[in-house]
Amino acid sequence: MNTPEIQPKHPHVKIIRHVVPVTVDTIPVKHDSFHRISQGVSNKLGSPAAFLLAVLLVVVWLLTGPIFGFSDTWQLVINTGTTIITFLMVFAIQNTQNRDSKAMQLKLNELIKSSHGARTEFVDIEDLTDGELNVMQDQFKAIHEKFQERVAKRQAKLQ
Repeated sequence: MNTPEIQPKHPHVKIIRHVVPVTVDTIPVKHDSFHRISQGVSNKLGSPAAFLLAVLLVVVWLLTGPIFGFSDTWQLVINTGTTIITFLMVFAIQNTQNRDSKAMQLKLNELIKSSHGARTEFVDIEDLTDGELNVMQDQFKAIHEKFQERVAKRQAKLQ
């Protein structure tokens, strides 16, 4: 069956689909279940419903204070519960942040690579030392100051 080719809305735009070749190195052993779990936990616990549930639990805990005489055990319940939840959430959130950061770096690398005149040393900038990053920051400050001087000169000429 012949399917008609879909003509792009803008003929000057070329759509290219990049396919990552499947090699032994790129096949995950366990389908990355930790990432799926981390992403799901982060999404669910970062929701307004989860926040309201947490507030409700704290209110219930506060209201039960007089019933339990504000005992050490009563306080230990909330302290232990929040500590355990916080401890586990650190790993889930960090995994999600690391993945998002890596994806953002790859997107930025692609933009730098495709931009004519861009300095390609920015592609792996996240691997530079703090000293190297400070040098680059100083370079950009100098570029910005020169730009501001040019803008000020132009404005002065116009007045």
